Amino acid sequence: MSIQPRPYAVLCGGLGGSRFVDALCRAAGPEQVTAVVNVGDDIEVLGLQVSPDLDTVLYTLAGLLDEERGWGVRDETTNALQLAGRLGAETWFTLGDRDIGLHLVRSRLLRAGAPLSEATRRLAESLRVKARLLPASDDPVRTFLTTTAGELDFQTWFVARRHADEVTAVRYEGADRARPAPGVLEAVSAADVVFLAPSNPFVSIRPILAVPGIAEALAGKRVVAVSPLVGGKALRGPLAEMMASMGHEPGVRGIAALYEGVATDVLVDPVDAAELPGALVAPIVMVAPDSRAEVGRAVLEAVR
Repeated sequence: MSIQPRPYAVLCGGLGGSRFVDALCRAAGPEQVTAVVNVGDDIEVLGLQVSPDLDTVLYTLAGLLDEERGWGVRDETTNALQLAGRLGAETWFTLGDRDIGLHLVRSRLLRAGAPLSEATRRLAESLRVKARLLPASDDPVRTFLTTTAGELDFQTWFVARRHADEVTAVRYEGADRARPAPGVLEAVSAADVVFLAPSNPFVSIRPILAVPGIAEALAGKRVVAVSPLVGGKALRGPLAEMMASMGHEPGVRGIAALYEGVATDVLVDPVDAAELPGALVAPIVMVAPDSRAEVGRAVLEAVR
């Protein structure tokens, strides 16, 4: 059965979010999909402005992502970073040589006065990405985690310290002063369904919802939260451990509780169907690119 064209908005971040956006694009057509992407992970590295979640979505849709690592560009080299290290720079945040090319262009655009949303549009256009990519905000929003080692910014916790420190709380600095990027509220309003991607709720979805106006725009919409856990485990990343350390049940029931009052539906993988009666059910494991069109079609069928 064919899927009728409808507009969809996806709030997302990280690898799970990028793969879900890719699945929807393959099933519904990229012109029907708007991705509203987390900026709480953004960081300045060696003078370059890096937006890791936007980049992961962009590289995935452009067919450039290193699918095995789950970040960066495939067939990458790190000659520039190695030399920077010899010259005394910190190199814990890996930037590949081709990846640096994108950050050079973004940084130049931002310094020239373009907002992040405009810079993102130009980058996507240059890479022939047809889906619409929007940062949640053009204003700085930064995720900080309270851990057993003290408060850490997201990249220090996740990359430098390899998310080894137990997390007890999360805050989103600057979110209360931020505004939704141009087009975000309009995309949510126009969407037939708004998806909360299978991304980490604490560090990918909540930083988006913390921007004033975005959570409010979801009121009255059909909002489907896609579980980032399958069989109680994340396919990648420390979500299950974060849920446990922050007092939440690490499973689909815990995910449903986290999104209570925001999502109208929760969509889970068939292996979790018995754990959450009443949930929408569709296969959501989409690691291999060749499986994503099928996953996207199953998801869209489930939300009809």
